[in-house]
Amino acid sequence: MNLQEQPAGGWPYAPGGGDGATFQKLLLDHALLRGARPAFREKKRGIWHTTSWSDLADEASALAAGLAARGLKRGASIAFVADNRPRLYATMSAAHMLGAVAVPLHQDAAPEELAAAIRRVGVTHVFAEDQEQVDKLLQVLPGCPALTTIVYDDDRGMRHYRQPELVSYDTLLRQGRELAAGRREILLAEAAQGQPDDPAFLFFTSGTTGPAKGVVLTHAALIKRARAAATAEGLGEADVTMAYLPPGWIGQNLFSYVQPMVVGYCVCCPESSETMLADMREIGPTYLLAPPRVLEALLTQVTLRIEDAGAFNRSLYRLCMGAGRRARASGAGSAGDRVLTLFGEPLIYGPLRDVLGMSRIRVAYAAGDAADPDLVGFFRALGVNLKPLYGSTETGFFVATQREGDFRHGTVGRAVEGVEIALSPEREVLVRSAGLFREYHDDAEATERSRAGDGWVRTGDAGHLDEDGHLRIVDRLEHVGALADGTPFAPRLIENKLRVSPYIREAAVFGDGREATCALIDIDPVAVGRWADKRSVTYTGHADLASRDEVYGLVADCIAQVNAGLAADPLLAGAQVRRFIVLPAELSADEGLLTRTGKLKRSAAAQRFAPAVQALYAGEGQTPDGLKIRDAKTFAPTVAPRRAGRSA
Repeated sequence: MNLQEQPAGGWPYAPGGGDGATFQKLLLDHALLRGARPAFREKKRGIWHTTSWSDLADEASALAAGLAARGLKRGASIAFVADNRPRLYATMSAAHMLGAVAVPLHQDAAPEELAAAIRRVGVTHVFAEDQEQVDKLLQVLPGCPALTTIVYDDDRGMRHYRQPELVSYDTLLRQGRELAAGRREILLAEAAQGQPDDPAFLFFTSGTTGPAKGVVLTHAALIKRARAAATAEGLGEADVTMAYLPPGWIGQNLFSYVQPMVVGYCVCCPESSETMLADMREIGPTYLLAPPRVLEALLTQVTLRIEDAGAFNRSLYRLCMGAGRRARASGAGSAGDRVLTLFGEPLIYGPLRDVLGMSRIRVAYAAGDAADPDLVGFFRALGVNLKPLYGSTETGFFVATQREGDFRHGTVGRAVEGVEIALSPEREVLVRSAGLFREYHDDAEATERSRAGDGWVRTGDAGHLDEDGHLRIVDRLEHVGALADGTPFAPRLIENKLRVSPYIREAAVFGDGREATCALIDIDPVAVGRWADKRSVTYTGHADLASRDEVYGLVADCIAQVNAGLAADPLLAGAQVRRFIVLPAELSADEGLLTRTGKLKRSAAAQRFAPAVQALYAGEGQTPDGLKIRDAKTFAPTVAPRRAGRSA
């Protein structure tokens, strides 16, 4: 069914988007205006395969016919449990053609987590990637009475599956093509029925401060936010991005579905997480989204490579990176620094960008959590135009970012076009725009609590606005407190600084209402393992490695570096880490200590490690279960520290 040609009776809506745009209308626009251009590229068995906009629209239309025949209706919900693949987004487009609501879920979620989301939303159809996901869904199927259809993509290992709810993607596509033959105008008319204020997505929040909520966002809200961001960055159809993050996160969907529908750029899907960097080097994306944890992992790789280099190369690296930070990151570099960056471009910066697959990046965003300024500064020193991006699921993601030529170190920048930012008397960040969420699914009380009146939405984040409108995010409002002596305490700011170290994977910091700041440290086993091997430190596993005195010394040095930086921060100078414990095992989402997007669940960590935290403050040498407790080196403040109640 060819959608590139305009129907004899004309389009049943005005092409070109505008205020009446929906995702299904934008897709049909692309098929008409740039049908031969690539919409997706996917690497399979070492070969890149291209799906054009025309191909995508045709496939989505056939899938829509097949899904309609299997009962998917306007207003119904279809869940997605899969990795980033063109077929996932084609099915998502098909759902929007029928007026259904897309509900992306995390593919690493346990069966009971999937079942809870499916029951809560009343999901009737699911797109699942492979046997692993199908097995989880079949396990919970008896408890999900509304679920009637499971579409699976990869059929490996499923030859003997006979459940009536199952249908392969290829079968659905073939049946859909047969049903859609000769019904092109009917499908176009169905797509035209969709309205901008119809719900398009339901995303679940990360759940860092409580149970996850289902956030309902309309076509108009997402399209307007994506359009404003695309205009600000000058995005066009020639841009290329990578889809490698969990599709259950709104950020990935904004970059791999919403913005491409607005702009028409190409989305590339790597073959696997193991080949991600190699695939990035082949594609050379111009536009990239990266959570701080991904950037921290890349920084760790660079640090380890430099450690393996010779003494001269290490010295040259440190010299050039210092100049790059001053000239490119902070804007305070001297003429000598600028000359040194020119000298370092072919020797240091360029080769490192090539290794990281960032040689063609025009714009990159650090989003999903607060990024430490030193982490952002590292990539900007390399010549990567990395900017912090602030937003949340409820606010349509694009709320504030840095402007070209107006980079302010330590802030997330100013409000994006069409967004207003204000602070409540409690210094909670409030947002007002056309991109706000419609409601929390089936939770009118929580929806009402999120409203601040006159169109403002509460974000739950504490922040500061400077005189030029630059926003600095401190922490979640409920986590901001003070030490016993009145020193302001913002644990996330300290945790972010600790995680910049290549040897620290995660940190949980405590101190509110107490006499000092203490930390639980989760080491990076790969980086620390390499460090230990080079120094002939023997160990038998993660727990043994974490208990070694040499590793405690390494972590103590990392904390000392962070404390030295905190000593120069008027907000955090008095909140330096005094004592710490190295945990014997990694914090994980499966144990409920991290969200599925990798954020720390601080309340869960405080409950789980309550005896260890108590021992930290009791002045003991070890915890009840034998974990070592050590003091960290602290420094005299180089600025006058603030006390709670003083103006920020």
